[in-house]
Amino acid sequence: MLLASTVLLLAACLGLFVLTVQFALVLRHRREPSPTAQPGTPRPGISILKPLCGVDDDLEANLAQFAALDYAGAYEVVLGVKDARDPAFAVARAAVARWPHVMRLEVQDGEPGRNPKVNQLITLADRARYDVLVISDSNTRVAPGYLEEIAQAFEDPAVGCVTHPVAGMGERSFGSLLDNLHLGASAAAGMIAAKRLAGQDIVVGKSMALRREDVDALGGFFSVKDVLAEDYVIGQWVTRKLGRRVVMAHTPVFNVSLRKSVLSFFQRYVRWSVIHRTAVSPGTYLAQALLNPTPLALLGAMLAPSSDTAALCLVVALGKVAVDLSTVRALRPQALSWDAVPAVFAKDALLFAAWSYALFSRTVNWRGTRLRVGRGTRLMPVRTAGLTSEPALPQGDRILAG
Repeated sequence: MLLASTVLLLAACLGLFVLTVQFALVLRHRREPSPTAQPGTPRPGISILKPLCGVDDDLEANLAQFAALDYAGAYEVVLGVKDARDPAFAVARAAVARWPHVMRLEVQDGEPGRNPKVNQLITLADRARYDVLVISDSNTRVAPGYLEEIAQAFEDPAVGCVTHPVAGMGERSFGSLLDNLHLGASAAAGMIAAKRLAGQDIVVGKSMALRREDVDALGGFFSVKDVLAEDYVIGQWVTRKLGRRVVMAHTPVFNVSLRKSVLSFFQRYVRWSVIHRTAVSPGTYLAQALLNPTPLALLGAMLAPSSDTAALCLVVALGKVAVDLSTVRALRPQALSWDAVPAVFAKDALLFAAWSYALFSRTVNWRGTRLRVGRGTRLMPVRTAGLTSEPALPQGDRILAG
């Protein structure tokens, strides 16, 4: 027991050190100025593809911001719904009526795959007018200069993809506070650290920009129609198949989460944990536990109870809270509420449970459909999982954000 306790406590200390380094990299990334285009430089036309499914928190306000982006070139926002029965259909129609100069609505054509977001992207990309395609989730808002930074990155022909770190904002419930803390402290920080420390690209579909010619060269969005982590896979393909670079923008995009329940937070990250487990090697997935050191320290102290192990556990736990809150504040303008401290403990406990679940399960419940996630995050119906012989996608050794 003493040996196991020592190993767990040392692992927890190592994890806290890694998180501290990660925070320093976030600060460095945020303080570097974003590149700016020279006055008079032609800007490419940009089509922002926004798949909708249900009415997200503050959806109308999210769409309003995208109707008035500060971009010197031409852009459009192409809204998508599966069909007219979706509650988002009425909101989208109202947005098009209010901003007809920039917004259009397209209804999904067919259902080619098992990933509902990709099914919409296939239609939206086909209907888009411009050759720079920006995939943007319906629950996001962006910082000033969002499209300018994307356009500047694509002036380099070696760049094949632009993605953004993702921070959360707007919480009015405890579940949304958990969500927004995790997005900033883990997802965004992990993306930045992986890029800066290891040169590894983590592309997140909250904001992902690609040239149309590159999408076509990869087989279109149709090529990832049965993949759960289509953003991660596309990011890998941009470098491995096309030999082009992925650029990490300096400014984050903001995931708006207002009234999420604690249960929905947990269910979401159970799904994300399964994605991670099937996208990376077993060793990499096990190593991800280091990024949640408080449960490790607690287990270590419980295996060999003493004043010393209890004190070390307390240091790790308080250090984790300090690093998390500091990282989140570095990424977003909104201040944190008083209950952020207990929220960090609750978040870490639930995330450890979700991480543990994915060690033994490959099934997820996604929008009412139970699916099995195979290697490379390929989706398969549970009832045919044992009979499926579809080829697996390449498995990376990268730690996914969030």
